[in-house]
Amino acid sequence: MQMKLEEFLKLQQGTQSVMQYVSKFNHLSQYAPDHVNTDAKKKQCFMRGLSTKLQTMMTTCANSTFNDIVSIAITLEEKNRVHKEAKRRKTAQAGASGSVPKRPKFLYHPVPHAHVPARPPQQYYQPQANAKASSQFQYPRQANAPSSQSTNAPKTSNPCYNCGGSGHFAKSCPSPKNYNSNVPRQQGNQANLQNKQQQGNQSGSRPGTRKIYVVPKTGQVHHTQVETIPEGEPVMLGAFPVANQLAVTLFDSGATHSFINREFVRKHAIPICESKGKISILSPGGRLFANEIVHQVPIEMGRHVYPTSMIVLNHQTLDVILGMNWMQRYGAVLDTLNRTVRLNSPDRKSQLLIQLPKPKLISPKIYAMVSEGVENVPVVREFPDVFPEELPGLPPDRNVEFVIELQPGTAPVSRRAYRMAPKELAELKTQLQELLEKGFIRPSSSPWGCPAIFVKKKDKTLRMCVDYRPLNDVTIKTKYPLPRIDLLFDQLVGAKVFSKIDLRSGYHQIKIRPEDIPKTAFTTRYGLYEYLVMSFGLTNAPAHFMYLMNSVFMPELDKFVVVFIDDILVYSKTKEEHAEHLRIVLTRLREHQLYAKFSKCAFWLEEVQFLGHVLSAKGIAVDPGKVQDILKWKSPTTVHQVRSFLGMAGYYRRFILGFSKIAKPITELLKNQVKFKWTPECEQAFQTLKKLLTTAPILAQPDIEKPFDVYYDASGIGLGCVLMQEGRVIAYASRQLKRHEEHYPTHDLELAAVVHALKIWRHYLLGNKCHMYTDHKSLKYIFTQEDLNMRQRRWLELIKDYDLEIHYHPGKANVVADALSRNPHCSCLSVAPMHFSLCQELEKLGIEIVLQGSLNNIRVKPTIREEIIAAQKVNKGISHIIAKIKAGETTCFRVDEAGVLWFKDRLVVPKVPKLRQKILDEAHLTRLAIHPGSNKMYQDLKQRFWWTKMKIEIARYVARCDTVKK
Repeated sequence: MQMKLEEFLKLQQGTQSVMQYVSKFNHLSQYAPDHVNTDAKKKQCFMRGLSTKLQTMMTTCANSTFNDIVSIAITLEEKNRVHKEAKRRKTAQAGASGSVPKRPKFLYHPVPHAHVPARPPQQYYQPQANAKASSQFQYPRQANAPSSQSTNAPKTSNPCYNCGGSGHFAKSCPSPKNYNSNVPRQQGNQANLQNKQQQGNQSGSRPGTRKIYVVPKTGQVHHTQVETIPEGEPVMLGAFPVANQLAVTLFDSGATHSFINREFVRKHAIPICESKGKISILSPGGRLFANEIVHQVPIEMGRHVYPTSMIVLNHQTLDVILGMNWMQRYGAVLDTLNRTVRLNSPDRKSQLLIQLPKPKLISPKIYAMVSEGVENVPVVREFPDVFPEELPGLPPDRNVEFVIELQPGTAPVSRRAYRMAPKELAELKTQLQELLEKGFIRPSSSPWGCPAIFVKKKDKTLRMCVDYRPLNDVTIKTKYPLPRIDLLFDQLVGAKVFSKIDLRSGYHQIKIRPEDIPKTAFTTRYGLYEYLVMSFGLTNAPAHFMYLMNSVFMPELDKFVVVFIDDILVYSKTKEEHAEHLRIVLTRLREHQLYAKFSKCAFWLEEVQFLGHVLSAKGIAVDPGKVQDILKWKSPTTVHQVRSFLGMAGYYRRFILGFSKIAKPITELLKNQVKFKWTPECEQAFQTLKKLLTTAPILAQPDIEKPFDVYYDASGIGLGCVLMQEGRVIAYASRQLKRHEEHYPTHDLELAAVVHALKIWRHYLLGNKCHMYTDHKSLKYIFTQEDLNMRQRRWLELIKDYDLEIHYHPGKANVVADALSRNPHCSCLSVAPMHFSLCQELEKLGIEIVLQGSLNNIRVKPTIREEIIAAQKVNKGISHIIAKIKAGETTCFRVDEAGVLWFKDRLVVPKVPKLRQKILDEAHLTRLAIHPGSNKMYQDLKQRFWWTKMKIEIARYVARCDTVKK
């Protein structure tokens, strides 16, 4: 880390290009967060490493942002390169002819708007004055508005590349320097433009059918093709719906503008607008030219839609490239280390965090396949019939039918239709017609009837649902179990390649038993209808669909397939295995006539988002998208909101160290007869849980063929344990003490922690070798003790079913489990230094360095020691001893650099009754002390503290203890 920081501070451009320097700068800046935490600092570090020539040319850019400076540097470097190349050619020509050539004359003819052929009123894009290279397209203005390009300037052969004027060169331009000036360098004249327009009209384009926009004349793009992306470069690549079609999208901070692939535009019939003149774009493959744009195309990210104008490119295999203009407009911040994009919502009222897959996790070729279609994905191309655009009709007769069993004596329930707005009624009529054409519903005369309602989808469109609550209340609930999500992931150990398959309208692929069809009737403004296929909102629908999927994939479950309702995950250790596994799964779907939605599927991944988690070969992590929902959660104001928050946050409790202890102030509000009061402690716990979710570690996958290690601990607050294997954390677990457990002795609490760990991780530990580590030494001999109470005997019967060994682990070495169960603030008495023994215990652990993990630090605050030091400073007896030391009258005492008085190596405790009483209480009454006798207590305290008549005071204190008397 320190070496990377030093490398960043010494970074210079040298012979590198600006693009190479920017790439290295962004990479190393991750190791120097304090040097780039503001735009000004980041800009200063960047400018410091630029070449001297570029620094000189950019002296007027002090008020520009970092992104602007990068764009300016790239533009200036390209201009210098072009200038050098032109100079080299002139020199070569002069050498060949023996004479110096004259300066070439560049012809520039501004085209006034008055000469454009007559059309209906048009709209234009007008760039801002001195527009930066990263500026966003401006909103259209009317054609008759004044334009800087329509001035009647005299024709000249020498245009100024700084201000666009004529009669002088850029080096002698009186206007302020504008290094982002995009002055057109096109040859030709007005007649040529008119001829081209006339030819376009003759070829079939009618005047007025396409709008003309004025856009910047030059631009730059870093990558236009997937194949040109170097391996290992921190490329921010993702797939998002663009114009409601999945598109491979590159976030390119080296691109001045945003671009879209012409083939993608043609394939999905996106309207194209004409630009005013050609746009010259500098790319790695050379200079490209474009003269068309798409205007305000919707790009869907998360729950928001971002309208974006883009330049249409021909030589582009990436579907969409989002450049600096888009990032500046929406405040996008790229984090290449964590592969996240943080941006503002369109209304700027909230922020969105997008997690992108790593470049190796989905290869560029596979990304291209996602956008192109089924026919280009290996193995999947063999099963195009499994991915239809729409369901072919009613599902076939299956062994599984949806059944609605009612409680005895139930009479039909009918509710009248809900009121709807005119737009909702129009949408209702459309969706009813579509369902009728597919055969999923039919008109009904049933005595049953539940009202139809609309639910907004992510893309803001409406989905018709039915409020089946009256029917669900009288339906007998099916007991068919849904799998526990945390147990589903246990089968993924060793998996490196994943594919995710999402069924198309999965519920509609199961028929309803004929006699139960009338019960599904729903009321609308346009009549009564009933479903022939299983509908959303029915109480037993998930259980029936889970039963169908289990019956279809029973031979493959827990081998290479995970199924949760209509989500299918295929996992393999190698690509060769994955091809075989994927073929088997798709064959199963084909045989049972189950259909998937290709746009929601993902294939050949090395990292996949599944059921709120991110799965990879490294382990399991929290899905950042789900965490964002928790981070947006406002402080609860009711008990119901508390339950909702704890339920959502508790879904990820296995990732959080000490979840129960942290959440205790909030869970106290759920107790009966407790008045709801949101205290500062509740707010602190609330914010802590949200913060911990954003830094949750990657948990390892368990391997049942290898032994497990369990570190556990108990305190007066709760029980905590950590499951580990080969030095990597698999899961955390903790719970608060029940009311009757608060009175357990320490020995029983420690044993209760063992039982708690064995119960929650029974599926891991039963039948496997397990090493249990405790900081309670006497628990090592629990199996050989004869005098046990009934509770301990009952627990021992449970423990005997497991192959486990209990090892003693010093309390300070057991900080992980200890942190789960107790407060982080301890007395210095209970964590005395144990350097040598602690090193021995740590050596036994065989701790190894892991590539990625979570480093937690617990700082022990010795409050008693601080109180002693503070008391020394105001105590007259201490001052008297210090005076004797200075006078050389005593040698037993010493004063350290901080002015603290010591008796040899023992801290001197001043004569303060309350302070000495506190020390005695800590040494005698805490759970770690367990009421020692006077000699044992004196031997413990004299190692650290000293005061006069110390042994006598300890003996008197112990003599007054009722527990010792018994």
